[in-house]
Amino acid sequence: MLSKHLHWRYRFRKHLQRGLLYFILFAGAAIMILPFFWMITSSLKAADEITLRTIQWFPKIPQWENYKIAWEAAPFGTYFQNSFTIALAVTFIEVVFSSLAAYAFANFNFFGKNFLFILFLGTMMIPGEVMLIPNYITMVNFGWVDTYQALIIPWTVSVFSIFLLRQFFMSIPRDLFEAALLDGCSKFRYLLTVLLPLSKPALVTVMLFKFIGSWNSFLWVLILTNTPKMRTIPVGLTYFISDVGAYYNYLMAASTFAMAPILVLFLVLQKQFIQGIAHTGLKG
Repeated sequence: MLSKHLHWRYRFRKHLQRGLLYFILFAGAAIMILPFFWMITSSLKAADEITLRTIQWFPKIPQWENYKIAWEAAPFGTYFQNSFTIALAVTFIEVVFSSLAAYAFANFNFFGKNFLFILFLGTMMIPGEVMLIPNYITMVNFGWVDTYQALIIPWTVSVFSIFLLRQFFMSIPRDLFEAALLDGCSKFRYLLTVLLPLSKPALVTVMLFKFIGSWNSFLWVLILTNTPKMRTIPVGLTYFISDVGAYYNYLMAASTFAMAPILVLFLVLQKQFIQGIAHTGLKG
């Protein structure tokens, strides 16, 4: 009888803890989703529904034309083209450079490797704002102001990406590397045909981080661009806000289709992204 009572108490406590955990997770998810839900519903409201003193979660009649009006109110086609061009170029070049650097740090022994790697990591403690003025002066001297070169080249190397890929590369057994060399495989071919295919989760994580960072880049683009033809989505939204003023339904519509590519990208790659985060750092 006593053992049955203890078993019941154990099950009750286990279900209570699980229920509390689910409640906390649900509450956290609701807090995170609520602003996006409000943005989407507000983008479908009429202008008078936005300014009501009482909260109205859903529009009486969805105003789908808000998206058309917002799209035509500014050159969003140009903004999207610039954002995609810059984000894809920066992501591709960074993956190439980061893969090569991480491969060297993970698989080769050379003089000063550990010191150089620690020095690389130390640069992550320097705020990006500190480098704005030197980088801007460099771009001016190169004559790259208001060009794609200024928006792409300075961001094609990331210490964080090198660190992330290095940690993942080091979790792959070194026996594969040695066996490949014994079979006559070159070091570069091993990287292309063995190491990178096995590192897809880490590569997807790096690409996702970089693409989102490039897509959301604001301050650098604001400083280095002078004409609408070079603006990206975040900077374009800033000018759009000054143009439409208090028409918050149009602002919410523009914000929604500006956020949509990032959301779709994450939903498509979330499995590989989680695997990449989970497996990095298994071996220091």
